[in-house]
Amino acid sequence: MADTTETPERTRRGPEPPDLSEKGGVKNGQPQRSDSRLFMQLLAFGGCPDARPVASALEQTGVSGVLYEDLNDPRGIALLTLSEDPNRFVDSVRPLLNSAPFASLTLKPEYAMLGRTYAIGYEPDLTEVLIDRPRRTVLNPAWKWAVWYPLRRNGRFAQLPADEQRVILAEHGSIGMAFGAGDYAHDVRLACHGLDKDDNDFVIGLIGKALFPLSAVVQTMRKTQQTALYLDSLGPFLVARAIWQSRG
Repeated sequence: MADTTETPERTRRGPEPPDLSEKGGVKNGQPQRSDSRLFMQLLAFGGCPDARPVASALEQTGVSGVLYEDLNDPRGIALLTLSEDPNRFVDSVRPLLNSAPFASLTLKPEYAMLGRTYAIGYEPDLTEVLIDRPRRTVLNPAWKWAVWYPLRRNGRFAQLPADEQRVILAEHGSIGMAFGAGDYAHDVRLACHGLDKDDNDFVIGLIGKALFPLSAVVQTMRKTQQTALYLDSLGPFLVARAIWQSRG
């Protein structure tokens, strides 16, 4: 008669928990892994004809971020805040926005964006990509112009083979690197899966010292396979210039 006694080896295992760490390329002979990410939240407001008192108030708070004046709304501003700890948006930023001078302003929820940095898997310096570079980009005092927008891919992209996806994404990446090499535009890419009220996939920030190159990036991207064939939605676009940036 066969032995039906269960042993630890025979006990059925449950599903393994997913590995949620960000992964980069090999550095100093070791594969890179990190559980750190930089979260960014953008909120826009109307009813602010003079942004200078808001900038002065932010200077006293210790909040890390950027205050923008909305180019397309003469009474519009937007506040970008950033933190590795998303609790900070509730514990620190939320009370700030419910006190003067923000409390008297009108929130424009169609421009609310929240996302997190992410790795693709081959980055030579994972901390640089996840934390340092995005922070430097938005806080660089020489790069005051910004275009922020969300996007959502359609389901056909997710069904493509991984190799084909990489080719399509590389086309976008080469455009970004070319504009960055000329100091024309610098991008911030944030994943927002499950964080966006409209079910978008990504938040994109184009940052630079002049406005025209940021528009030129969007124009150039229109011709790529990803934008032409695999996007369901793009925008709305917030076009703005920084009036205040924190020191770090």
